[in-house]
Amino acid sequence: MKKQVLLASALMITSLAVAQKKELRTAEKALDKGGTAEAKSTLESLSSTIESADDKYKAQYYFLTGKMYADLAKKSSADTDYEKAVNSFNQLIEFEETTKKKYTDEAEEILTTLSADIVNSAVKDNENKDFASSAKKLYMAYEITDSQDYLYFAASSAVNGGNFDTALEYYEKLKEMGYTGESTAYLATNKETGEVENLGSEQQRDLMVKAGQYTDPKEEVTESRLPEIVKNIALIYNEKGETEKAAQAIKDARAANPEDMNLLMTEANMYIKMGDKAKFQSLMEEAIEKDPNNPTLYYNLGVINAEQGNKEQAEGYYKKALELDPKNENAYLNMASLTLSEEKEIVEEMNSLGNSAADNKRYDELKAKRENLYKSAAPYLEDLLEINPNNIDAVRTLMNIYGTTGEQEKYTEMKEKLAALEQ
Repeated sequence: MKKQVLLASALMITSLAVAQKKELRTAEKALDKGGTAEAKSTLESLSSTIESADDKYKAQYYFLTGKMYADLAKKSSADTDYEKAVNSFNQLIEFEETTKKKYTDEAEEILTTLSADIVNSAVKDNENKDFASSAKKLYMAYEITDSQDYLYFAASSAVNGGNFDTALEYYEKLKEMGYTGESTAYLATNKETGEVENLGSEQQRDLMVKAGQYTDPKEEVTESRLPEIVKNIALIYNEKGETEKAAQAIKDARAANPEDMNLLMTEANMYIKMGDKAKFQSLMEEAIEKDPNNPTLYYNLGVINAEQGNKEQAEGYYKKALELDPKNENAYLNMASLTLSEEKEIVEEMNSLGNSAADNKRYDELKAKRENLYKSAAPYLEDLLEINPNNIDAVRTLMNIYGTTGEQEKYTEMKEKLAALEQ
């Protein structure tokens, strides 16, 4: 009896293997003819028995399942179809590492093509503001290709979709990898259009220049993405209330890149968002030591000092900003505002005075002082209008100044200009 049972078991296993082989052939033929739905139904019917199949049938099953879901993904662009296709091919490749490699090469080729499809689908998702789907697909593309650029874009999509925990996970990975995203752009000027174009590679650029279609070849290294990554890590930690982790993230990055001005500015901006103006000012002063001819740094220090009531220091920084950048509209506006900052106190005292001779005398003194403030502020606004005649804030403020100082002709001019700008 024991021999008969063993024989019966052997017959059952042989019968199952024959059935599996037949079903796999059916699925393969269906896929070759574009019958994805039929292939899916056939492969799903095998899913419960495939683990007991021979290695060659397992490999074929993983491969065909990957192909089937890849076909479905091309039609649906669904996250799950792409994900199942990638998982099936990866399962196949991992499986064939321990056995005969029959399908691995073809699977890797399909994965390469699939990664391009996934990225294109992610781009469309971004256009449709489906950022969660885009982030998931870009992460899949990263897993397939090991391209850190895809991981960076996946993090960006996660941020745009408000999925900050996922974004933080991706940004932390990028930071640990030392990713900067820097690349060399091979540029040349198109003779026909006169525009500078990136020709992709040094070889391609040199060929186009040699052919006479382009001139002025040059190379540029793109800006590092590390400061943005660290900034976003810090902002997310700060949003989660983990300010120590936020500060540490930037501290680590700056320790590794002490001369990176962008990282220094990232740290400064983080502290201003946290309301630590003293730390912000300290970092801005450090930035000026590294880049003493940067007008934006002086302007920012002017803003901080003005907010803290340090009028003389603010004025000095604004003037330095204007010396370095005579077309800085905001610096002109802030200089005028700084000059006029004493007006409130003067007006309050004027309104508090009575009708005595002493009060009237004090009123006239304060009135003259107020007019002198206006006359000191006006030149900054007039200079600003030389740069940008349509700066509505400058026009409105000058109109009020001229009205108060009794310069009727200038007042009328500004009033008419303001009316035209507000139309």
